[in-house]
Amino acid sequence: MKFWRRWSTLCCVLVICATQCTVFAASRPHVIAFGRWMTVKWMVGSEQKNALDLKIRGLYIDGRVREFTVGAAHDITEKIFAVQSATRMNDALPQDSGAAAHWQWERSGWLLVNRETGHISVLNLPDFDSYYSVGSWYRDYFAYCGISTGESKRYAIVVETGRRKPIVRQGFGQAPKDAMPDSGCAAPAWERQPARVTFSASDEKQSPTYVIRDHAGAVSAEEQAEE
Repeated sequence: MKFWRRWSTLCCVLVICATQCTVFAASRPHVIAFGRWMTVKWMVGSEQKNALDLKIRGLYIDGRVREFTVGAAHDITEKIFAVQSATRMNDALPQDSGAAAHWQWERSGWLLVNRETGHISVLNLPDFDSYYSVGSWYRDYFAYCGISTGESKRYAIVVETGRRKPIVRQGFGQAPKDAMPDSGCAAPAWERQPARVTFSASDEKQSPTYVIRDHAGAVSAEEQAEE
């Protein structure tokens, strides 16, 4: 009888220790850091002479590089930040079989990173073109000029993280004919109280402004004035 009591007590102690260890492991904070900046070549045309310098740095989670990024990160909350990613694309042709892989760096979409869980997710950005589009953040809103696929049309777009559809998507002239990066339009300018964003481009006479209504979409500045 004493043996079984001691055995039961030992089992209870082991279960409690295992539970505490599991809780401790689950709550262990992740170490998230950026590496040193590196300069790589970004091909912007079919010829090697059109290569531009692109500064990238690694995103490390618990000591392992998970992504490569470009530009500055934006803190959305104390737990979540956004950063644009960089990708190495294999540029080898089918007839190049047997030869060494031909990797080329290029900019990609935006990522959301959770500091507590270490989880990385891709931010849904309709019509975002990593070559032409340049955007700006305010709180959890991201504004940029999107380029429609096959339509050669430009859109003023504002997205809110966590929403599937953009809260602003309005036609904004034609897609740029300039072959240079970031030529979609200038970085949209934000203001607060009320939160509003203005889009501008060198080839447009008007600069549309949209007032952001918290969790209720957005209206143009003209519509707000009428109200």
